[in-house]
Amino acid sequence: MTQRRFVPGLKDVARTAGVSMATVSRYLNADLVLPADTAQRIDAAIRQLGYVPNLHARSLGRGRSDTVGLVIPDIANPFFAMLASSVEQAAEAKGLGVLLSATSNTSNRELQYVTRMRRNQVSGLLFVSAHHHTSELAQALNDTRGLVLIDEDIPGVQCAKVLCDNYRGGWLAGEHLTGFGHRRIAFIGGPSELASTRERFAGLRDAAAAAGAEVAFELYGPYSAGQGEDAARALLSVGRPPTAAFVSSGEIAFGLLDALNRAGVAVPDRLSLIVFDDAGPLHLFNPPLTAIRQPIVEMGTRAVELVLAASHGDSAQPEIRLPVELIKRASVASPLSD
Repeated sequence: MTQRRFVPGLKDVARTAGVSMATVSRYLNADLVLPADTAQRIDAAIRQLGYVPNLHARSLGRGRSDTVGLVIPDIANPFFAMLASSVEQAAEAKGLGVLLSATSNTSNRELQYVTRMRRNQVSGLLFVSAHHHTSELAQALNDTRGLVLIDEDIPGVQCAKVLCDNYRGGWLAGEHLTGFGHRRIAFIGGPSELASTRERFAGLRDAAAAAGAEVAFELYGPYSAGQGEDAARALLSVGRPPTAAFVSSGEIAFGLLDALNRAGVAVPDRLSLIVFDDAGPLHLFNPPLTAIRQPIVEMGTRAVELVLAASHGDSAQPEIRLPVELIKRASVASPLSD
């Protein structure tokens, strides 16, 4: 007959250490500060017995876990991949794990994953979205403890937020392009309903106007290479096309560049280009692409700090706006003609 392997439990640790089960439980949950000798006895008993805490039981008892949830639109997108990596590193440094879900940027999957994260009693939820939002999702997010929005604000959701200065990014792009003499500029944005899209456009528009230039072309749509290809076709059909473009994401820029290359339109000879976020290997393109860089690592780190503070009872809901910077490369030049 096979003998059952001894699996030590909380009561075995308590008996070996000479304390109550409640003392061991509260010590492991960091709810109790013990004298040094008592804590040492408990630690020694855990090592001696090979005790491994039941994390699921602990999370049920505490109503939270040592895990934070991260919901992003697309793990293959360089921006979201870098953000996920920064969150994981910051969480690990704080002794937390990360439960990651990618939604394919669809509302039904967002709602599904928010519900699943709450059911798993994560300590907090870091949430990123990149499309128009439903009132049902907003309500679910408002009902989620320890919520932090990253990158994109969602109307009606009250929580801590880590965003970047999108307006400043648009202004820096417009200032740089007009400094090279461009007077007719295109804006190729993401979804028009998003606050980040409107803010980037507003910054570009205001910087252009301050220099006596104009945003002469606007196109909005999904963050995708297909959107970039559509933009290229639309730009090439304009009777008097802009001489420069500010593109709201790397994915859009990739499609735009591919279509321009097929059409024989050289960057920056016929069209100067600035890309927002600088997440992909934009320095490896020919020419290397000038970009507005978001502090992606800092965004992830600050978000983890906020979610950890919330899990310890901090009810503050700050909105943090991180600065962006212009990375000058070789995709902007003076226009041949206007």
